[in-house]
Amino acid sequence: MSRKGTWVGLALLGLGLLALLPGCASRPAAAGETTTTVASVIQNTGSDTLVNLALAWAERYMPAHPGVRISVTGGGSGTGIAALINGTTDIANASRAMKQEEFDAARKNGITPIEFAVARDAIAVVVNPSNPVNGLTLAQISDIYQGKITNWRQVGGEDRPIVLLSRESNSGTYVYFLENVLRLGQKSDILFSPDTLLMPSSEGISAEVRQNPNAIGYDGLGYVTSDQKVIAVAQDPDGPYVKPSVATVNDGSYPVSRPLFMITAGQPTGQVKDYLDWILRDGQALVVELGFVPLR
Repeated sequence: MSRKGTWVGLALLGLGLLALLPGCASRPAAAGETTTTVASVIQNTGSDTLVNLALAWAERYMPAHPGVRISVTGGGSGTGIAALINGTTDIANASRAMKQEEFDAARKNGITPIEFAVARDAIAVVVNPSNPVNGLTLAQISDIYQGKITNWRQVGGEDRPIVLLSRESNSGTYVYFLENVLRLGQKSDILFSPDTLLMPSSEGISAEVRQNPNAIGYDGLGYVTSDQKVIAVAQDPDGPYVKPSVATVNDGSYPVSRPLFMITAGQPTGQVKDYLDWILRDGQALVVELGFVPLR
């Protein structure tokens, strides 16, 4: 298992156990004892792209704020937004902006969602290290994922079939890639090729790319490991062909980048506001450590 995968597993276990600690509930005070304070619990649910970063923020924040417990779970941007609409989470993590129909559903429930950009990310296109292809245009990537280009030879590679990997449709990364790469930012009904293999997690895409020389996938920059080859992407055949990095996201030269959001039900107050204020200030130091791009 990768270092990131191991860390996430341990962090999830640790955060899950926190919810079971006796300190999270009050008990009758014995004679001469001070009554135990009930901890405030912040529920934080959603984007699998953001889950590593959200876990790191929670782990860093809680020791300095012993009256707060933060429960972090993934499941995808759609899951987090649905939980916010249903009133079962305090903060929804999302790697895409909310859709109009989601705003409408929230307002029907008396909720006004407020989106906070908390970091930025590049979506990297990745292949097996043995693949000789180094660069692709956005149009070529679109054609590959639509099934119009089916052999690596068509884009300068070897005579091998292309194996398509994607996140599942509940993922905000899937939605962003569909709208901004497959559809090239245009109003369209273009869909992924039916031959596309939908993977349940970023780790699933990484594992398949590592073992399959014919595979192509995409993922958030923070999930790219050294045993994957990152493709340089160009807006058009005249270039330039640019690889994703903090620098190329900041200067706007990498064409597939996006903000990452935390969303609250109305303007945050109390402990939720304090936590978000900390993320937007001190918490930005962790953004770079985990491979994402901090806010300017």
